[in-house]
Amino acid sequence: MDFVGAKVALICGDTLLTYLRDDKPGLPWAAMWDLPGGGREGAETPEACLLRELHEEFGLRFGPERLIWRRVWPSMMDATRLSVFFAGRITADEIAAIRFGDEGQHWQMMRVAAFLDHAAAIPEMQRRVAVALPQI
Repeated sequence: MDFVGAKVALICGDTLLTYLRDDKPGLPWAAMWDLPGGGREGAETPEACLLRELHEEFGLRFGPERLIWRRVWPSMMDATRLSVFFAGRITADEIAAIRFGDEGQHWQMMRVAAFLDHAAAIPEMQRRVAVALPQI
């Protein structure tokens, strides 16, 4: 599959793993709440792309079986290309083991309802989370 990147909604109870993007000039969605994931490198599969990004951004190592739902969407950066959105569960122990990387200002387990209503969350990520929730 030709795709540009992958993102994931990781849920624990009624919370969602989020992070506040850096506030840098020219950065898309600067200083907005986002979800783990990012751009494809080389010939990665969607799962490999997402799992690499999850490790780089949060220090977490998941197997692909942890990604329990997926859907292909138009890319937010270029609607003529594809991106993949996953959803899964994260445990309290995994949350405690998070080691935040150098992208973004900070991370937070945010109540799902708060993310869906947050004025500073990326609207397309809100929409994708809302679609994924009933599936997991």
